[in-house]
Amino acid sequence: MEDGHMREKCTALDHGTQDQQRQFICGVIEGFYGRPWTTEQRKDLFRKLKKLGMDSYMYAPKDDYKHRAYWRELYTVEEADHLSSLISAAKEAGIVFYYALSPGLDMTYSSQKEIATLKRKLDQVSQFGCEAYALLFDDIESELSKADKEVFQTFANAQVSVTNEIFTHLSGPKFLFCPTQYCASRAVPSVVDSEYLNTLGSKLNNEIDILWTGDKVISKIITIESVREITEILRRPPVIWDNLHANDYDQKRVFLGPYTGRSPELIPYLRGVMTNPNCEFYGNFIAVHTLAFWSRCSLDSKMNSSMSADIKLETENEDDLPVECLSKNVYHPRLALKNAIAEWLPEFFVEKEAFGPITKPQPQVEMVMPIIPIIPSINTCMSLTTTTTTSTNTRTVPEVNTTQLQALADVCSTVSSTLTPISNPVMNSLVSPTKVVTNDDIINPIPTTVASNIELPEKIPISIVPVAIMEAKGVEESSELNRDLFDPVKNTESAVGANQIESSKVDNLPLVEDIPIDEKREQVNSLSVDTMLDDHSLSPLSAGVIEPMECSSINSQISPKEVNKLMVADDVVMEDSANDMNSMHVESPSSSPVSNAEMHDEDELVAKSTAARTKISLEDLSLLCDLFYLPFEHGSRGLKLLSEFQWLKVNANVMLQVGASGTAGAGGDAAKPIKPEVSEWLQRSEGFAKLCAGVQDLLFKVADCENKEISHDLYSYVWDISGALSLLNGFVQWLALGHFPPNMSSYTEGSYTWFSKGWKEAFMSGEQEPWVFRGGLSADLQRLMPVDAGNDLFVYKLPEQPTANYYQIRPYRSSDETEINKICTRTYLQWQSNEDDDEILLPAHLADIVADAVVGAHLTLQPEFCVVAHDNTDSIVGYACGALDVNAFQRNVDICWLPELREKYPRTLLETDAAGSSKAHKMVAEFVETFHNCAAVCPSEVFGTFPALLSAGTLREAEQRDNGIVKRLLTVLLAALRANGCFGVHVCVPEQDTEQMSFYTKIGFIEVYRNEISKCIYLGRRF
Repeated sequence: MEDGHMREKCTALDHGTQDQQRQFICGVIEGFYGRPWTTEQRKDLFRKLKKLGMDSYMYAPKDDYKHRAYWRELYTVEEADHLSSLISAAKEAGIVFYYALSPGLDMTYSSQKEIATLKRKLDQVSQFGCEAYALLFDDIESELSKADKEVFQTFANAQVSVTNEIFTHLSGPKFLFCPTQYCASRAVPSVVDSEYLNTLGSKLNNEIDILWTGDKVISKIITIESVREITEILRRPPVIWDNLHANDYDQKRVFLGPYTGRSPELIPYLRGVMTNPNCEFYGNFIAVHTLAFWSRCSLDSKMNSSMSADIKLETENEDDLPVECLSKNVYHPRLALKNAIAEWLPEFFVEKEAFGPITKPQPQVEMVMPIIPIIPSINTCMSLTTTTTTSTNTRTVPEVNTTQLQALADVCSTVSSTLTPISNPVMNSLVSPTKVVTNDDIINPIPTTVASNIELPEKIPISIVPVAIMEAKGVEESSELNRDLFDPVKNTESAVGANQIESSKVDNLPLVEDIPIDEKREQVNSLSVDTMLDDHSLSPLSAGVIEPMECSSINSQISPKEVNKLMVADDVVMEDSANDMNSMHVESPSSSPVSNAEMHDEDELVAKSTAARTKISLEDLSLLCDLFYLPFEHGSRGLKLLSEFQWLKVNANVMLQVGASGTAGAGGDAAKPIKPEVSEWLQRSEGFAKLCAGVQDLLFKVADCENKEISHDLYSYVWDISGALSLLNGFVQWLALGHFPPNMSSYTEGSYTWFSKGWKEAFMSGEQEPWVFRGGLSADLQRLMPVDAGNDLFVYKLPEQPTANYYQIRPYRSSDETEINKICTRTYLQWQSNEDDDEILLPAHLADIVADAVVGAHLTLQPEFCVVAHDNTDSIVGYACGALDVNAFQRNVDICWLPELREKYPRTLLETDAAGSSKAHKMVAEFVETFHNCAAVCPSEVFGTFPALLSAGTLREAEQRDNGIVKRLLTVLLAALRANGCFGVHVCVPEQDTEQMSFYTKIGFIEVYRNEISKCIYLGRRF
């Protein structure tokens, strides 16, 4: 009966006549913040829209030069040529080109001079052949200026007056209007009672279509009931400005899931739907393709779209829906995704070259925000910026207390009105066909979001938490722009050490406090997993001036074939110099123990392995889409990664007996049977490792694909998530050794993770805007690592180009000792060598003296707290060794290790080796003297808060290839220490050893104690 009814409905429902179908607006809005698309990308989009049967495009890039910041300025001849060519290309493809302006930031509505300026600008565009226009008044202050208050009663009246006059002046073209209250949660006090919206409905010309985003800025679901409600108020059906796939608020997320949450049964109730998608042009194939599929349907399959990974619909077609109906009129998100992936795949094999380094297209942020409001990285796709945005909808909403909001939004806990300058660069996409040019000489007058003094209530309804308040400036009658710049709200909380403060500025991370767990455990619990909500969502390379792959300065726009292979300096998280994206670091030949020939051989090895690797496939793209699904959903394989790691961590205690007996995968007694629970744990850990390997393989394939423009757009996201999985897999391998106490869970259970009570329900509910849960799947994976107060450890500088040079983490094995000794020696000698000095050479019989002094005791006495980084051939490139209790460790060193070294390195060595280089001889003498004395006692000032001891080192060439390798090594080791109840670690460095000091400060260590007698500095960090 149901099948028959559905077939009947399939044939009965239709959009209406062909004329009505043509009137339905369906297309793409380029309306996000950050790097605009290029002229050639837009023309490519027009061709795709034509092929997909879509009909509209709106030019509205928020940060393009003369769209918003300098809306008054006319286009130059060069710019006019590009814009004219775009309009012509759209006409050729049958696409309506909507030219949009956003004058609301600083326009005086009552000024005839301002209106004349607006007319002149649109008249110029009309001469280019444009026949459709839009005025956008989103993201502006809703208070009228003093001059406007003398003329207009309300803000809505002012906007209506200007818009109607412009519409008439242009002879009534196709026209779109974006209101300031553009969604239900921003309607004041509600949609029905909003004076603003009712004024638009009654006074705005009926031929002008109004844009609407739904219940939220980013709406999970749009219902017929909500559309009917706004239609009644606006007295016309809305055009949906759909932000479902917008990602300009989060640098860790790109949305590759299907268009969903909107039934095709909405179509008769709408004037149109336009998607405002990802900033990455080549990341939008799925979003656009599935929207086109949706627009041709009239029924919804009513199926749950979150189970998307398989995209295997054979049985569903047969059992759940009639095949003939599903294929013609019924929209099924998984089927739409499957079809889109199949058509997307060939684009990966189209040879295209990309220009410049990889950088994120989203806006930069150098701010720490107060608790209220919850704020995206910069105003999200259409986030409101008015003090009157709090909705008072009558429906019951859940409440959270202030502490919960703090953890959810990961913002600082001090409300401050201090402003410091920040401004995004002015970009111009109309001066080159293939590049977006950043002009640093032009001041961007657009102020960024600033927070006002807001008294903090005890409880706040979740659904009405507003976004940032943007300060708008009064404007004089003249067209001169106010060029005052605003800085983000600075964090006023104290922190340990200036280095951490500098880190927070560069990495866009809220300040990481060193709060001793035993002293302020409750505070740490409330903030601990703030590690990755806002913070890690920014890659440091994007923290500086935005000069992405096709948005670089003119000087940097050269082909990769012409680019010198200069390596970016290590990510100095604590240094302001990270803002200079063009700074390079070149190692001198003498500074690296690996010769150029060896480096070339390694490059050839990587190239050969790349050539042997299979090309990207449908299954790979299915995985890619699953990892970066939708704002309120993770794909099923993403969920599987989360759940498998959590299961392995929670059930790791079964490995304690294995670790004690030395069996089960550790080379123990093979005849001894393995218990079923141990066998299950090992099998699932192996399965998890395969899942992680699949993601890393995807990273290599994306890096290796022929279409380098796609590679540049997507690589950084896969690189982020691959890095998170390398941490989790390394920790799982360490858990398999069973070196942790039975009560480990009390140390490793995070306060706010995917598995915390209510977390995923809140994430998936759609009640919160998605920027509350910053970072997506990458963040949820990182939050599972038991390392609190470690924001900086999850921030890495992006590679300049897509690369297969990526290292994995695993526990130390006894067979690694020789390689670690060599790396330790190389690293230490590099630290001791100045660039102008000759390389320090040690006699052959003393080749191991450095390693014996630095890591030998760790590898011998506590190998369970040693982890290594290795390449795909399992060659070691770095290590991190720890001692859980420095005092106990030093006692064992005195008893078990130093006697061997005294025998191996007697004091007589100093006499026989006196002829060596003075620097080498001095170094050997210092080590020998240390061996023949008792181990230094750790000061109580250090031991009380930082009881663990650390030693780490990586090859410089490995750091150049994979900038995050040191941090990932440290993260896994710190997780192992925390699993044993340790929350602080330190290193002891001679004060003259500046290179070693720099190495550790870059990974978050700060000075905690200085011994004036021994001239040693103790550096520590909490985790």
